[in-house]
Amino acid sequence: MLLAEDDRAIRHALERALTLEGYAVTAVADGVEALAQAHRTPPDILVLDVMMPGIDGLQVCRVLRAEGDRTPILMLTALVETADRIAGLDAGADDYVVKPFDVEEVFARLRALLRRTSPVNGAPAAGPEAASAPAPVPVSREVLGQISAAGLHMDVQARRAWRGQRELELTRTEFELLELLVRNAGIVLDHATIYDRIWGYDFGPGSKNLAVYVGYLRRKLDGPGAPALIHTVRGVGYVLRED
Repeated sequence: MLLAEDDRAIRHALERALTLEGYAVTAVADGVEALAQAHRTPPDILVLDVMMPGIDGLQVCRVLRAEGDRTPILMLTALVETADRIAGLDAGADDYVVKPFDVEEVFARLRALLRRTSPVNGAPAAGPEAASAPAPVPVSREVLGQISAAGLHMDVQARRAWRGQRELELTRTEFELLELLVRNAGIVLDHATIYDRIWGYDFGPGSKNLAVYVGYLRRKLDGPGAPALIHTVRGVGYVLRED
């Protein structure tokens, strides 16, 4: 694990806590060191403070994502406005914790991110939904890791997706959310179920994370003149279907 935090007290306290929890931690004090260390020894997961001198956590995140690095990233932020959190997600972060935080919350979010990316027999993780997801309805088809529904086609192992002939450029979280919707095409999935299966826990009724990612997917799926595929069921959740 790579931890980048410019506040020495927080960095040392978090490093100790993570080490006691069983993580092998490399701790650095700024974004320049974080990028250098990430390039030198790619970590399994990154914990980045948003506000750091020089290169901040958002810039580190953008650089790594631009390089094609999909390592899970958890942001630490003292900023609490929705726009600030969305900026972190737009930069490519997978999750965030707002300061001051309970270290147990950090542990829980790290576990959730690692569950989503842990390989099984060399294949990408199926995610928490694998054991308990409802059986796909007939409009969703799967053959040898290839799933399709509503004009969408996904190669789960290669982590590629298409709408018709157009390939979609998706982040890891976007891909996993779309995969969940495709596997359950025609079924309304409530917010709590989606949060549990994609993030590993429920952010609570005030969270905008899910709405943000649904918005990302809609913009990438719905080209000019193409009918919408992800529909909001007010007060319940979302469903993938062709109208």
